[in-house]
Amino acid sequence: MMRETAETPAPSGGRQLVTVRIPAGWTLAGLLAGLTAGLLVAQTGASDTVLAVAAPVGTLWLRALQVTIVPLVAGLLVLGISQMAIAARAGAAARRMLFWVILVLFLSGIVAALLTPVLLDLFPPPAKAAAVLSANGAPQDVPELGAFIQSLVAPNIVAAAAETAMLPLTLFFAAFALAAVRLPGEQRELLIGVFRALANAMLLIIGWVLWIAPLGVFALAMGVGAASGGAAFATLGHYILIVVAVGTTLMIGGYLLAWLVGGISPLRFGRALLPAQAVALSTQSSLASLPAMLVSARRMGLREETAEFVLPLAVAIFRATSPAMNMAVAIYVAHLAGVTLSPAALMAGVAVAFVISVGSVSLPGTISFVISIGPIALAMGVPIEPLALLVAVEMMPDIMRTIGNVTMDTALAAAVDRVREGKTQP
Repeated sequence: MMRETAETPAPSGGRQLVTVRIPAGWTLAGLLAGLTAGLLVAQTGASDTVLAVAAPVGTLWLRALQVTIVPLVAGLLVLGISQMAIAARAGAAARRMLFWVILVLFLSGIVAALLTPVLLDLFPPPAKAAAVLSANGAPQDVPELGAFIQSLVAPNIVAAAAETAMLPLTLFFAAFALAAVRLPGEQRELLIGVFRALANAMLLIIGWVLWIAPLGVFALAMGVGAASGGAAFATLGHYILIVVAVGTTLMIGGYLLAWLVGGISPLRFGRALLPAQAVALSTQSSLASLPAMLVSARRMGLREETAEFVLPLAVAIFRATSPAMNMAVAIYVAHLAGVTLSPAALMAGVAVAFVISVGSVSLPGTISFVISIGPIALAMGVPIEPLALLVAVEMMPDIMRTIGNVTMDTALAAAVDRVREGKTQP
């Protein structure tokens, strides 16, 4: 079975995170087996008895997953944002790179907020799809616009953590990271080291929890299969297509960035990048694709000093598809759960997706899924329980995430390098 591995590059003294190995294929098998078992049990009339045993098991596993979200987000946000702040001191090229990173990540979330509802209207979910996800959670409260603005700053950060108020939490830890970078050297390294240790400890715990994911997902999927029947399989396929379509839009944006800013035509860019995209497809790892990306950059005529600086740093701190695809997941769940997303809810989602994307980089898709989409859903008032099922099929959208990120990383290098005076295009 395929195993996912978290290996984090550390350019410019960056993060070192523990290696976490997850048997992702078994989680998908647990989902399919659970849905099938639930469907069969429902035909026998014994579903109430069976689900009375399965439901507590699934709930216990889900709670074990949820309990790691806040501390893990805190550790990874401090590490990711402090790394970006330190990188900004590296010179004009680094600042130019970070400008495009921030702009692309922000636009990525906005694209999903606008595009996903349109796709769901044009291509609605299958009949009876609402029973697949909406049965596994209740919507959260989202404040109106005035209260939303006030909620950006929590008067008590401990209470905010207890209430999983993710928007003020993410903003607080982003500010905390920026403050930590400005401390004297010894204090800065000590404080960031504490958060690195916190992140590593949480990664180990979530790794243990995800090792038993096949059992937890099986238990949760039995209830879904019994309630929705065969609609569950069609709904999961529809979900994958919608999320991948949003990610594809971001990948196309990489071609536009390389063309409009970097001066490299889409045909030339695509031809040079194809080998790196093939590596991304086969490995589902931006880090493993880095050598091929450097070769592609040379084929495009980018300066080596630019490519060798931008690409490793981009792999470490930049996941362009994350805000868009994570928002798409939350909006999809909201659609099936019958949650109406107000402008304030979408604004909260975009804000959290933007900030949280910095902290979820270079992690396995399953872990990134949990720590990224959970906070977004909480901030938007969307039930997070269905995410425990969707994590089982993340290995499929994760292919699109990796290809899109590799494409945008290379486009970012082209944008930073820019077109030099007198540079010719074939």
